[in-house]
Amino acid sequence: MALTKLERRARIKRRIRKIVSGTAAKPRLTVFRSNKEIYAQLVDDVNGVTLASVSSRDIKASTKAEASAAVGKSIAEKATKVGVETVAFDRNGYLYHGRVKVLADAAREAGLKF
Repeated sequence: MALTKLERRARIKRRIRKIVSGTAAKPRLTVFRSNKEIYAQLVDDVNGVTLASVSSRDIKASTKAEASAAVGKSIAEKATKVGVETVAFDRNGYLYHGRVKVLADAAREAGLKF
């Protein structure tokens, strides 16, 4: 029987998280995408601490793609304030397409390396 979208994403997420882990020097940039909003966090998995987080709820944008780009730029700026320049990108089971890709590209343009 075929998996539901949620089960499929959970399976992909577990497979990714076996490999991708964050440290204080190279935290994990994780993305959560809902139907309306998009969220990004920098997570240090060793210490179990969130270093920085950004949400599209705080940003005014006309489209979801513009909001994603603004979140990517904002998380990169917060990362530089914390002293982080390289991250491990965790797409959280989502396909690297659409808003997730826009966020990642905006973060790269703003100075993050991954």
